[in-house]
Parts: sequence; C-alpha cells; structure tokens
Amino acid sequence: MTTNSSPSPGTQSSTGRDEQPTESARIIQSRTHELSPGFSIRRALPTREQRMIGAWCFLDHIGPAKFDFSGELNEKASAHRPTGMHVGAHPHIGLQTFTWMLEGQIRHRDSLGYNQVIRPGQVNLMTAGKGVSHTEDSLPGETHLHGAQLWIALPPEKETIAPAFQHYSRLPEWRAGGLHYTLLAGQFKNQTSPVEVHSPLLGLDVFAPNGGATAVLPLNPTFEHGIMVLNGEVQLISQTQQTQNAAQTQQNGIQRITPGALAYWPPGINTITVYLSPGTRLLLIGGHPFPEPVKMWWNFVSASTDNLRQAVRDWNEFHPRFGVVRTQNHRRLISPNYPGT
Repeated sequence: MTTNSSPSPGTQSSTGRDEQPTESARIIQSRTHELSPGFSIRRALPTREQRMIGAWCFLDHIGPAKFDFSGELNEKASAHRPTGMHVGAHPHIGLQTFTWMLEGQIRHRDSLGYNQVIRPGQVNLMTAGKGVSHTEDSLPGETHLHGAQLWIALPPEKETIAPAFQHYSRLPEWRAGGLHYTLLAGQFKNQTSPVEVHSPLLGLDVFAPNGGATAVLPLNPTFEHGIMVLNGEVQLISQTQQTQNAAQTQQNGIQRITPGALAYWPPGINTITVYLSPGTRLLLIGGHPFPEPVKMWWNFVSASTDNLRQAVRDWNEFHPRFGVVRTQNHRRLISPNYPGT
C-alpha cells in the first residue's frame, strides 16, 4: 500500500500555510491512483493544493474494495475483477509508514525480517529512517479491503535514524454520544496513543455505528487539521477562538463532505462540530506545521534533494542500505530517475 506511483508528488516544498483561519474548511478533492493491477486508491495528500498536514505528508484511502475470492497474486488481473492488493518490494527513507486497517487483512514483510499480518482495528508503523524496504499483500481468501495508509515525515535531525517496525494490536477506544472513537496517534482529551511518532501529531478515527450523531471535537489551535470521510457523509462547522468567545457565535457555513474529499483547516481552529450520518466513519488528522520544507520523490522523503538523488541511485544499484525482503513471487520495483540525473 505504500508505494507512490506518481514519481514526484512533492518535489516542491510544502505550501498552503500562510492563510488565516476561517469558519469554513477548504475542501480538497482526492486523486485516483492504481496501486496494483486492477486495484485503485484515493490519494488526498500530497496535492497541489495541500502538501502536508503537520508531519502527515501522504494519505491514501484504500477501498472499500472487493476482490475475487482467490486473493492470489496475479499481475495480469482484470481491471474489473482484481484478485487482491499486491505491492512489490520498494524502499523508503526519511519517513514512517502508518497503516490503519478497517476491513480485510494485509501481510507486511520487510528487510528487517518482520512478517506481520495487520487486522481490522490495528496499526502497523514502519520507521524508514536511513533506509528500509518492504512488500504488502492482501491475504488469500480475503474478499474485501478497507483502510488508510499515511506517511509521517521525520524531522530533519531524525531523517537518518535506524529503521524499525512496530505493530499495535490495541489502541485507546471509547464510546460517547452514539459515536465510537479510536485514538490512532497523539493525544485527545484524556487519552494518549501508544504509537511512537517523532512530531506532535493527532490521528483520530470516529465512527457512527448505529444512528446519526453529533460531536464537538476540541482541537489544538496550534495544529493544522484535516478530515477525510472514509464512509458515509459528514456535516461540519469549525469555530475560531475569536468567534467561540463572541456572544453572537454564528454557525454559518455548514459543509458536507463525502469519500474522496479532504477538509483542511490552518492553525487557529479551536473546535469542529461534526454530524455523522448513520454508518459514517471519518479520519481526523492534525499536527504542528512542519518546520522544514519537505521534498518527495517516489517513495523517498527528505529535506535535501541530494538525499533523494542518492536514495534513487542506491536503490536502483542494489545498495545494502535498503536490505532485502525475503519473499517469493514479488517483483522489485524500480525508482524513476530524479530530475537532472
């Protein structure tokens, strides 16, 4: 799930951070990308309109997808009848991959020797640091797949830390006001996620399992935030600190978002009121605006173009920094050349 089929979504620096907080969110439409033959995802970050949200520099909405029952690797799968998700061996530097599973199961294998199946309600976190490679496959027999794949840019001083992998089978969960909450990263109210990240972040899954429900989500006003709808429809309104303190607070500008759209707020937003229709699920992410402009090429992230060029050369020339994924029936993906090389 973590290979980037667009070679240069972020060769430019991150942008979109000089605007003033407003009542309304800026709505960004996702793009569709084919991840493996016959299997497509929605990509919400990065886009020309928004490169990052905090240290979150990449966001794919996977599915909901339905496969043939076999789920077996088939590089010639029909676009109308995909047999599963299969991503060949590919590398990363300068980031953490973050997988949140909602439906189906995926097997992660990496050059560190980890072989881990992720199931619904669990998170896989792979820290690439100076270099790692991995593969990902839906399991044979799986007929459905749904989840989210994100990348977290490492701070410049931690870009070259040692690679690592962690699996989180349990996360903080609670129910309130007809909604089910799961804290994926950071802190929210009195809850803290165990997921180890290197920047101040928020990741929160909110689900309306039965009827529709409304919640007022308190936010850190020093963060920028985004909401992606994974199922259903969300109605939302944000309030700045200034309007929240005013006696005549007006709840104008109610917005409706559905899957394929990302709502974005710059720092300065104090609360967001959301109404989730029955069966709706949303993903709320946030973080401090990243201190350094991030550059991306293929599956590499760095503050330095020299690091990106070197990573491309090293991977394509089989440098040992990325290790080897011990698996069968997987092709090794090749990085497109960095511009000017």
